[in-house]
Amino acid sequence: MVGPQAKRIAVESISFKLSESRACRLVGINRSVFRYQSHKDDNLLKERIKCHAFERRRFGYRRILFLLKREGVLVNHKKVYRLYSEAGLKVARRGGRKKALGMPRPMITPERINQNWSLDFVSDALWNGRKIRMLTVVDGFTKECLKITVDTSLGGERVARELKQLILERGIPEEIVSDNGTEFTSKAILGFAYDNKINWRYIEPGKPMQNAFIESFNGKLRDECLNENWFSSLDEAKKIIEEWRSDYNEKRPHTTLGGLTPIEFFDKIIGGNENVPA
Repeated sequence: MVGPQAKRIAVESISFKLSESRACRLVGINRSVFRYQSHKDDNLLKERIKCHAFERRRFGYRRILFLLKREGVLVNHKKVYRLYSEAGLKVARRGGRKKALGMPRPMITPERINQNWSLDFVSDALWNGRKIRMLTVVDGFTKECLKITVDTSLGGERVARELKQLILERGIPEEIVSDNGTEFTSKAILGFAYDNKINWRYIEPGKPMQNAFIESFNGKLRDECLNENWFSSLDEAKKIIEEWRSDYNEKRPHTTLGGLTPIEFFDKIIGGNENVPA
């Protein structure tokens, strides 16, 4: 028996008036091990853990570990857990419906392609009442709808797979903005953001205007497509929604783009070599 547990037993043995040497022999450790005091200063790391925990109040130590690694901190999960526990941090269990949490940050107007992607979910139903969900992704600069994934269920792992495929086609975004739903705070999404070095920003609860690009798009999707069509099957819903997405990108003029479509605006930027990410 070695390590902290052996030292703890040795200390307890000494409290029963055993000598230090005999207590160490009983638990099988050297006296030098018993007397060793660590000189490592973990205060800075503990402060970073506390900072992340206060900023993202629903993140446990494993998710905080992702954030530390993103900052270049080399540490294993055991040490993070120890410091997390010593700081008295714990994610409190909630009763009832979960509420999203975020941090107050002003919305920044993108100035180049792939600077900002916005994500959200939209719900609808088939003719027989079966629920369907749509994952919508919009580039905040070109206003282009990059993807609408339609299915009956869309979890965190599925969202990560769809984004990986989109990156192969479009490139890596600098920032992704979403609400704090469970799909967007899952381990699959945190791992995806860390692996691709993407800044994932969560909006505050009850502040959809902090993700205004996707809110505006979702309003158009519902008004011009979902409310205008009656879906008899999931395949039909996928087909009609994808056709509308193509029309939105290629034919629908946008006043914020000077009357251009998102594809025309994209081609103009690429052709003029303006604001094109390296």
